[in-house]
Amino acid sequence: MRIIVDGTPVDTDPRPGQCLRTLLRETGHLAPKKGCDAGDCGACSVLVDGTAVHSCVYPAHRAEGHTITTATGLATDAPTFLHTRFLENAAFQCGFCTAGMLITATELADSGTLDPATLPETLKGNLCRCTGYRSIADALTAAHSAEPASCGTACHSGLCDRANRPDVAGSDRAGAAGTSIGALAGPRIVTGTEPFTMDVPPAGAEDDTASLPPDGVLHLEVLRSPHAHARIVGIDTAEAEAIPGVRAVLTYADSPNLAFSTARHQIREDDPDDTLVLDPVMRFIGQRVAAVVGETLAAARAGCRALKVEYEVLPAVFEPDEALAVGAPTLHVDKPESARIADAQRNLVAEVHGRTGDVTAGLSAASEVVQGVWQTQRVQHVHLETHGSIGWLDEAGRLVLRTSTQVPFLVRDELCRLFDLERDRVRVFAARVGGGFGGKQEMFTEDLVALAVLRTGQPVQYELTRTDEFFTTVRHPMRVEVTAGADADGRLTALAVDVLSDAGAYGNHSAGVLFHGMNESVALYRCANKRIDGRAVYTNNVPSGAFRGYGLGQVIFGIESALDELARRISLDPFEFRRRNVVRPGDPLIGGFCHDEPDLDIASYGLDQCLDLAEQALRRGNGVPAPGPEWLIGEGMAPAMIATIPPRGHSSTAHLELLADGGYELRVGTAEFGNGTTTVHAQLVATVLGTDPSRVHIRHADTDGTGHDTGAFGSTGITVAGRATHAAAEQLCTRILRRAVALTGLPAPLHIFEPGGIRCQDRLLTAADLTADGPLRTTATHDGTPRSVAFNVHAFRVAVHPVTGEIRILQSIQTADAGTVLNPVQCRGQVEGGVAQAIGSALYEEVRTTNGEPTTKTLRRYHIPQFSDVPYTEVYFADTSDPLGPLGAKSMSESPYNPVAPALANAVRDAIGVRPHHLPMTADRIWRLLTTQHPAEIHPGPPV
Repeated sequence: MRIIVDGTPVDTDPRPGQCLRTLLRETGHLAPKKGCDAGDCGACSVLVDGTAVHSCVYPAHRAEGHTITTATGLATDAPTFLHTRFLENAAFQCGFCTAGMLITATELADSGTLDPATLPETLKGNLCRCTGYRSIADALTAAHSAEPASCGTACHSGLCDRANRPDVAGSDRAGAAGTSIGALAGPRIVTGTEPFTMDVPPAGAEDDTASLPPDGVLHLEVLRSPHAHARIVGIDTAEAEAIPGVRAVLTYADSPNLAFSTARHQIREDDPDDTLVLDPVMRFIGQRVAAVVGETLAAARAGCRALKVEYEVLPAVFEPDEALAVGAPTLHVDKPESARIADAQRNLVAEVHGRTGDVTAGLSAASEVVQGVWQTQRVQHVHLETHGSIGWLDEAGRLVLRTSTQVPFLVRDELCRLFDLERDRVRVFAARVGGGFGGKQEMFTEDLVALAVLRTGQPVQYELTRTDEFFTTVRHPMRVEVTAGADADGRLTALAVDVLSDAGAYGNHSAGVLFHGMNESVALYRCANKRIDGRAVYTNNVPSGAFRGYGLGQVIFGIESALDELARRISLDPFEFRRRNVVRPGDPLIGGFCHDEPDLDIASYGLDQCLDLAEQALRRGNGVPAPGPEWLIGEGMAPAMIATIPPRGHSSTAHLELLADGGYELRVGTAEFGNGTTTVHAQLVATVLGTDPSRVHIRHADTDGTGHDTGAFGSTGITVAGRATHAAAEQLCTRILRRAVALTGLPAPLHIFEPGGIRCQDRLLTAADLTADGPLRTTATHDGTPRSVAFNVHAFRVAVHPVTGEIRILQSIQTADAGTVLNPVQCRGQVEGGVAQAIGSALYEEVRTTNGEPTTKTLRRYHIPQFSDVPYTEVYFADTSDPLGPLGAKSMSESPYNPVAPALANAVRDAIGVRPHHLPMTADRIWRLLTTQHPAEIHPGPPV
């Protein structure tokens, strides 16, 4: 059949049952992405004769004779006004959803229905996990009005992020650090041409063959366990191997007999070695049983269906407290002591205990004591780009992996260990990564692809489906018990926290999440008497892993809820209660281990400003009324503190060179997945060397072409990789200046850097002049220590319907101590995105399970925030500068998430008079609280 795609005729023959998305991608049109393949997310959207459709559910054969337009085709001649508005307003972060979002917006604009008032309805079919939608709304509002947004940051109500940002040296120059510029990859993102992991063009379409697999890529599919706990007795592979197109069947007999952890840290011993590539013992529903490699995905899937597996079903345990009990089924008693499991006989992955002072005495001295238990749920990351890897052997026989990861160097090192390969025999690199949120600080596809490539000698790709993701990893569910006491003046006399964390079937990240979650959450408060107890426990549930906030979001929910209740008992304003009890400069940070960490300090302090700014904004209000007189109104707040760099090692090396054309090449290993570090790194170089960010060419996330980087997690893209980049730029500046002085013979102060080279009086020294006597390049490394802290405060005003339990957010405020704000529009976007994701965790999102099996397997059943769910959040930055960050900057990617759920719960408590103890705070849970506490005042049930 023939279709017209982006103005070009395409003759093709779709397979029976093929959808339009895969047909387009197979013919080289890569703008439509796979986010769900169920019509839920909109990442695959295209125009069919001008009408936006989800191409993943549009039958390919129906496209015959029609005109198809992808995001790439929208800008065939020149960028449209929508492209321009998206770029001006930084209306994307990772960019994976952007092409689809622009398609829907184009249909609205072309049909005359692009109305800002109806965006919550008209954009309900397009999901974004990164931005919080505000920047998208700003872009489309600007497009509707045809007026540019104020100062490039889409200010509203006089709230301009640039109005209170600290000054940065050189920030008056366009593009320098301290100014709002869009992502360097922006023009490619809005046209759908920025390559993500699986965006492999047809053979011959690109010159960079080193980053593309050879022809004939095979496909891998996995058979997953139907049992929560079972031993494989036998696998009959004969029928699968006989299926045409099946090239290999991999079972535990093919797996390296070497245990590892899917979690990746600089010190690999931080995580237990409890995982095999393929294991004869199944410990959760959805675990890999076997893998089939086929010439097509259909052949691989057919091979999986043909496998015959005999299991010995074993007893299972799904609750962490039951897993600790004597006689409970054990999951990892077969592991040796070298696996670093705290107590496999008790299913104990890790534990932490700390004491300072005398909590019992502190509680006795208190005038009020609050004790309670709070429970958080499983949350899925839902990065719109699912996990995926493509592997092959290059011409030298080296193993190459193109993969969606936050940690390419750590993946390489573990693959070398697993398959007994030298580092120079393995290359791992990432294209642009479509979101991560901690979920890609793991190794979920790379090990299996490496095994398949080494077994077959052929290129192999493996891409998880959206349903696969729900059986892969989740945020740790935690039970958080808090006991807190305060005297009559509102001073804390005792704080005790006991956490029980559900690790799931494997211990990836469980120790680190437990330790981190119980550290800064407790260290935030000055209190002479603290007691900390935490346990992470194996169960036969889906494994828990790294997630934005790394345990702090869960523990802070319990602590800040308890302290809010304590403030109420003492009749003290919640802001004032925090002011009297939070740490101040010079205080030791006494957290989970109940002793201070020698390399962690309050190097700069903006918490006082954050508290003031949040309180002032809440008192000022925003003029948004409750939906009706019957709604109950409440206000709430919560603070949070986070270390700007993870503990126990995080390093990055940056290489910087002056190019002959006057540009600069920066090679730094950190990955770009919407965190904006690539743009900020260019700004740092441009600020030091007096050039434009567009003249800084960056190569990143490649073990072959860049220096080591521990990874893009813990918000270290600025505080570690940014420090290395800034140091390299300063060193290169010195070297260039020395070379220039040698050429002119004039004093250094007469030499001025500018984009074309160095100007000295009337003479311009070009890059060619400066490099004539040899290259000018530098290398700098930052080792991630010492470390500082960052602060965030969130405040809400909410309305709760007394009959249905529905929560409406009337006002949302976050204040952030980000140090020097290197790129205000990007930093504001990180805050808004973190807030939106946290609202989802607080109100909607939950991976529900039955006997260990996730029952929320699609985005249609798992409610991540849509456009209509996310309120406008006022964002204010404290005026601070941190001496440990590049140009005074702090980290600000994870931290905005952490105070949101408790602030929202405290506002709900204020509205209804009943304390929520469980997340998410769905309408039915709030209705039950209302009817249980006030049965005579509330309608007996929600209306039918």
